[in-house]
Amino acid sequence: MIIVLKSKATEADAQEILSVIKDAGLKPLYMPGVERIVLGALGDERILANLPINAYSCVESVKPILTSYKQVSREMQSHDSQVQFGDKMIGGGSFCVIAGPCAIENEEQILASAAIVKRHGGMGLRGGAYKPRSSPYSFQGLEEEGLKLMQQASQEYGIPCVTEIIDASLVDKVGEYIDAFQVGARNMQNFRLLKAVGQTQKPIILKRGMSATIEEVLLAAEYIFNEGNQNIVICERGIRTFENATRNTLDLNAVAYIKMKSHLPVIVDPSHGTGIRELVTPMAKAAVACGADGIIVEVHNNPQVALSDGMQSLDEQDFEKMMKGLMPFIKAAGKVLA
Repeated sequence: MIIVLKSKATEADAQEILSVIKDAGLKPLYMPGVERIVLGALGDERILANLPINAYSCVESVKPILTSYKQVSREMQSHDSQVQFGDKMIGGGSFCVIAGPCAIENEEQILASAAIVKRHGGMGLRGGAYKPRSSPYSFQGLEEEGLKLMQQASQEYGIPCVTEIIDASLVDKVGEYIDAFQVGARNMQNFRLLKAVGQTQKPIILKRGMSATIEEVLLAAEYIFNEGNQNIVICERGIRTFENATRNTLDLNAVAYIKMKSHLPVIVDPSHGTGIRELVTPMAKAAVACGADGIIVEVHNNPQVALSDGMQSLDEQDFEKMMKGLMPFIKAAGKVLA
C-alpha cells in the first residue's frame, strides 16, 4: 500500500508509522517528496488490510498498489527514473545508443568495434564474454579473457561497457571488469541471478524473455529492485510468435505500455528483434518514435567473419548511417542524444 502523509507531517511521524509496518513483518518504504512524505508497505495483503494506518492523524490517504509489481510501478513512483551509465544517464530527456559486437572474439575486433561506436556517437559499448548459445557447438565466448579485452576497449575509448551475466556465481568476477550487467532473455526468470545482481549497485539491463509477458518482465525487475538495486533498465528485444520472416517479432507496443505502467527506463534491441541487418535502422527509428529511452545494437568491424550474429550486425558505414538517420527522430521526440 501507499501512504501519503499530510503536508505538516514530520519525519518523526513517518518513522512511527514505519515502525508499525516493520513490526507487522512487512517491508517499509520511506519516500520523502518536495511537498509530501510518502510511505510504502509491502508484503502479505491480509496483514496490510488490518494495519490501523488510517487512525494516525498525520495520514492524508492510504491506497493499495493494484499491480503485482509494486516498487517498479507508476503507482509507487510517478516520475521517470534515470540510471547512470558511466558519466551519462539512461532515461529522462536523452536517447542513448549502446553498441558493439555480439561476442568479443579477439583484441583487434573489440578495439576496432569500440572505435566505431565512439567515433559515431555511441554512449556505451556492448559485447559478450560469456555466450549462452542454443547449440553447444557454437562459439561460447572468451570468458574472463573477453572481460579483460572489454575493459581494455572501454578504457581506451572512454566509454562504459556492458556484458551479459549468465550465472549468479560469476557476479563478482564479471563485476570487476564492466560498468553494467546485462541479464539476457534466457535468464530473465533466473531468480537466483536476479537476486544476485540486485545485491550490487551496478546498472542492470534486463532483457525481456522471448516468450515472456510484460507483467513477467516487470516482475523480474521487481526481484532486482527488491534486493536494493534500483538501477534497472528494461530492454525490449523481440518475442517469439508464429511469424518466421524475422528472427523475432519486435514488440514496440510493450515499450509504450511499460512506460505507462512503470517508472523504469526502457530501451530497444532492434538487432535481436529482427535478426536482419537491413531492418535494424528502421526499427531503431520506430523505437525513438514510440518513446524508448535508447537502443542497444550489434556493431562489428567486419560482420562477414563474425563468430556470432553477423547477419544482424552493422558495419561502420551502416552504423554511421543509422546514427545520422536517428537524429531527426530524436529531435522530433523532444530528446537529445546521450
